[in-house]
Amino acid sequence: MLTLGSVLLTIFYQIIRFPPSWEVTMIKDKTTWYASWFDTPFYHILYKDRDHKEAETFMANLTNYLNIPESGKILDLACGKGRHAMYLNTLGYDVTGVDLSENSINYAKQFENDTLHFDVHDMCKPYKSQFDAVFNLFTSFGYFDKDESNLETIKAIKANLNEFGFGVIDFMNSEYVINNLVAENTKTVNGIDFLQKRKLEDGYIVKDITFDHENESFSFQERVRAFTLDDFKLLFEKAGVYLIDVFGDYKLGKFSHKDSERLIMIFK
Repeated sequence: MLTLGSVLLTIFYQIIRFPPSWEVTMIKDKTTWYASWFDTPFYHILYKDRDHKEAETFMANLTNYLNIPESGKILDLACGKGRHAMYLNTLGYDVTGVDLSENSINYAKQFENDTLHFDVHDMCKPYKSQFDAVFNLFTSFGYFDKDESNLETIKAIKANLNEFGFGVIDFMNSEYVINNLVAENTKTVNGIDFLQKRKLEDGYIVKDITFDHENESFSFQERVRAFTLDDFKLLFEKAGVYLIDVFGDYKLGKFSHKDSERLIMIFK
């Protein structure tokens, strides 16, 4: 049976190809890789096959586990184009999605309502309100060149939690990713052949992405710190937050350093 969340997310993916307000050009004046790559339609094309049913299951499991109050306030930190935020809103929560990408936020704003809002925001800094939960999902952490920015982000999450609030970081399990790294492959989406090359470099998992579109060549790079659970524990200690629980998948199964694909941490 289709849920309202399923319908909304299906519409979302059907119109993701090239939103009319986006220029299909390489952004050259941004100072960080994520500011340029995430702000292009190509990023969303490459990853448009993300499983929105899996996202629904994760959000339902997570909100049930946290026992977020009815109509509770949730901050979706680094929300992208809002797929998690939109589904959380259909569950009855008052959701704010924030992201550094102006294009992503401008796109997401068409889905706003009285209890769903989107805003451009740097996640290293506290947002202007407090919440029952702050979610940082789908490895939207560890991009920064400066170590202090990672710590500042966790401190910002802490500042945005109310007295009873919980923080959640859903990160890749770096140990699993490194042990199962695919050095190179090509993924074809919407007629575009994305060549992806991966490597471990100076403590970062790096993916180089190259492709051609309309007789123009493009090249982008993703760099994510290969944080382990122990690394996060040190960050949490410095930020003055307390790790409550750790899960290894979107069904909230037990975390295994060797076998889990995800590292999902609950803290406050």
